[in-house]
Amino acid sequence: MRKLEKFDNLVSMFFTRAREKGDAPFLWAKSGGAWHPTSWAEAARQVANLAAGLRKLGLKPGDRVMLVSENRPEWCISDLAIMAAGGVTVPTYTTNTERDHQHIIDNSGATMTIVSSAKLAKTLLPAILRTVGSTGHVVIGIEEMRIGQSGAIDFHNWSALIAENVADVTVAAAEAARVGRDALACIIYTSGTGGSPRGVMQHHGAILMNVEGCCEIISEDFGWEDEVFLSFLPLSHAYEHTGGQHFPVGLGAQIYYSEGLDKLASNIEEVRPTLMVVVPRLFEVLRTRITKQVEKQGKFANYLLDRAVSIGGKKAAGKGSPLDLPMQLFLSRTLKPKLAKRFGGRIKAMVSGGAPLNPEVGIFFESLGITFLQGYGQTEAAPVISCNRPKAGLKHDTVGPPLPGVEVRIAEDGEILVRGELVMHGYWRNEAETARVLKPDPAEPNKGAWLHTGDIGVIDEKGRIKITDRKKDIIVNDKGDNVAPQKVEGMLTLQPEIMQAMIAGDRKPYMTAVIVPDPEWTQEWCARNAEKCDLAALREDHDYRAAVGAAVERVNKDLSVIERVRRFILADEPFTIENQQLTPSLKIRRHVLREVYGQRMDALYKQ
Repeated sequence: MRKLEKFDNLVSMFFTRAREKGDAPFLWAKSGGAWHPTSWAEAARQVANLAAGLRKLGLKPGDRVMLVSENRPEWCISDLAIMAAGGVTVPTYTTNTERDHQHIIDNSGATMTIVSSAKLAKTLLPAILRTVGSTGHVVIGIEEMRIGQSGAIDFHNWSALIAENVADVTVAAAEAARVGRDALACIIYTSGTGGSPRGVMQHHGAILMNVEGCCEIISEDFGWEDEVFLSFLPLSHAYEHTGGQHFPVGLGAQIYYSEGLDKLASNIEEVRPTLMVVVPRLFEVLRTRITKQVEKQGKFANYLLDRAVSIGGKKAAGKGSPLDLPMQLFLSRTLKPKLAKRFGGRIKAMVSGGAPLNPEVGIFFESLGITFLQGYGQTEAAPVISCNRPKAGLKHDTVGPPLPGVEVRIAEDGEILVRGELVMHGYWRNEAETARVLKPDPAEPNKGAWLHTGDIGVIDEKGRIKITDRKKDIIVNDKGDNVAPQKVEGMLTLQPEIMQAMIAGDRKPYMTAVIVPDPEWTQEWCARNAEKCDLAALREDHDYRAAVGAAVERVNKDLSVIERVRRFILADEPFTIENQQLTPSLKIRRHVLREVYGQRMDALYKQ
């Protein structure tokens, strides 16, 4: 088994891999219909030069630099250059509003910003002007920007900074080596499922511990070879920042940057990744699409899919039978190769994180030959805490054992506690919240604080963690019974009629829901019933509502009395990042949805 060397910081890890890899391709981007690489050596040159340019512009050790960009090679190079110059990266989402940017600039005290395009600068620049006033702020544009006048903002061009500040890579690597594992690497703002984003202080050692543990899993369970990643989740999210950037760097892997979710399927076939970091919602959508495509291929294709999933379900439950072997062999020669081709043909594993995965989805893909590993973590833990792995025995209702060196225990109230180098130093400029979630053990004061995750769970006989729900999301009805909303919501969204759902019922006699019907199913329903697909009218259509209600009733049959959804409303529009109802990692923002639909949901109890 190959283990990752111990590095003092993330930049030293990068420069070491760049020295080893030389002119081999590292970062890939598509333009003009073709993929174009940046080599490891070229990336190292650009990192060293940009770091020198940042220092020339006045960046001092510990200064914060905002990074506002979609996923692209320049994102990775900028991130590494900021840290190589002694700075602290502050990634922000491309979907941020002017208000979001203003909060982060003000809270982080960033003195510089790297922004990719004029389009993203439209919401960024007003926020900078409102926050910094006349004190000055350096803005570096990756693409050309037409600026009429600078005023309080000092504009620079990304490529010009690299060209004009030639640095020696060997010297830059030696300077970077002075930074220790305890030094602050980045401040990543949580995506705000419950309120204003908080800045999580991730140090170099926290992210490195994640990378070391993930490299060990790949080495032991799959073999560490020439890995290829396809990056499509936002790099401003801790999951992609560690799993889609620094983890590949540690492996010496190639990173391809997806053209976007709308082209993800074709990008997968072109790139043929060996590893992918994904979120559950993507695979819930893919599962639905695959099922619908198979339905159109006739009875035999449907029979094969049903048999594959049935056999997979029995195996997952530990009830596999030798009688299934002939069918498994037949499936491995017919159905599974077709699916494998859609994922490029050489995928080792898909690692799901960022939100809970419904076990049925994991079993579905596992049944079709795609190894699906569910991970668990939080931004506050850099972010990976645990991951399912074949060596420990795959069980899709768990999130696997903790990473090597990570301590996990369950508190008396069921909360999952985590300790180790991966735990953040705290929330930036927020001592009260830091004290709330980081609590030292009086019996072991020198071992670091326990991170109180806010998640409820148990640890099974094989050391695997099973999440039951978010502590703060648990609904307590008017009789004092607890309901885990994510379980019910996950079951609802597995129905073909339902795309998204949020349930409520805190201090109420029963559960209610706001439901977003699936648009493809809606189109099919309208065609069958000769109805015009006017969504506003459909919300009032008795037959349409009854069809959605039938899906809810199917779910209710598998729920306890207290969990069942008695009444529901149909949403005005899908939950999206743009309307602030989803986080960038596709988790629902309950507080936003309550603001929009709270009165209508409360009215369901008066009918």
